[in-house]
Amino acid sequence: MAEGRIIKALSGFYYVQAGESVFQCRGRGVFRNKKITPLVGDFVTFEPNEHNEGYITDIKQRENELVRPPIANINQAIILSSAKEPDFSTTLLDRFLVLIEAKGIRPVIFITKIDTVKGESSAKIEEFKKDYNNIGYEVEMVSSKYPEEIPELGHYFRDKVTVFAGQSGVGKSSLLNALNPSLTLKTGEISSSLGRGKHTTRHVELIEVHGGLVADTPGFSSLDFGEIELERLSACFPEMRELQDQCKFRGCLHHKEPKCAVKNAVEIGKVPLYRYEHYLRFFEEIKTRKPRY
Repeated sequence: MAEGRIIKALSGFYYVQAGESVFQCRGRGVFRNKKITPLVGDFVTFEPNEHNEGYITDIKQRENELVRPPIANINQAIILSSAKEPDFSTTLLDRFLVLIEAKGIRPVIFITKIDTVKGESSAKIEEFKKDYNNIGYEVEMVSSKYPEEIPELGHYFRDKVTVFAGQSGVGKSSLLNALNPSLTLKTGEISSSLGRGKHTTRHVELIEVHGGLVADTPGFSSLDFGEIELERLSACFPEMRELQDQCKFRGCLHHKEPKCAVKNAVEIGKVPLYRYEHYLRFFEEIKTRKPRY
């Protein structure tokens, strides 16, 4: 028996890295019977043979997992949000942040194509950066000239398993290519009618980048809050999580309750109004979603 980590899944095969070697493995039938699917990122026990092939016999307990993209045991998610084309959107950024916070994964924000905005637009994005820094998020401003900036970004990847998140067209493939030039991933051009890029990646694979592993995937393709309960939503906003115990009522949802510390913080400008408005919008979305059976 040997132990390793699945670094690629393709056509029913799981490629398991153990030390310097990679083994092409299949999953045992027992997984199918239990409706367990091995995921990229899983730590596994497997039976190897001399042809660098084998069978996965056991999957270790996961720290976390995502459905789309299907990957497990992620340390951080880098959210790419472009300054322009597509335009910077705090609503979309907050949607990604909530989904990532709900999984207990550390988010980092990269605002890309920052060299394409000037004047008032640039100043506005600087204000947003300050807001997110105050909440406790790390925010990097990244120009579209990736190769020049890669040395400064490398430390984010060391000893971590990272997944990228962000709408299409924000520069995920371009950034991966710059981080690991041997990849030569296709970059999808922006479709002007939809305002989004064309997906170019097909399978999930962990690739080595600056001493860590990065998931080469199309990023999140599902942005609904299907797995988040109403009572847990405010915990996905760090600035609200901090104030929770100061509300008069235990289990306060920061909606219509009186003497709410969060609503008070919004009034005095301690919590950005747009963050609270997004919270209310997501709150209604979760409240009115159809039950799943």
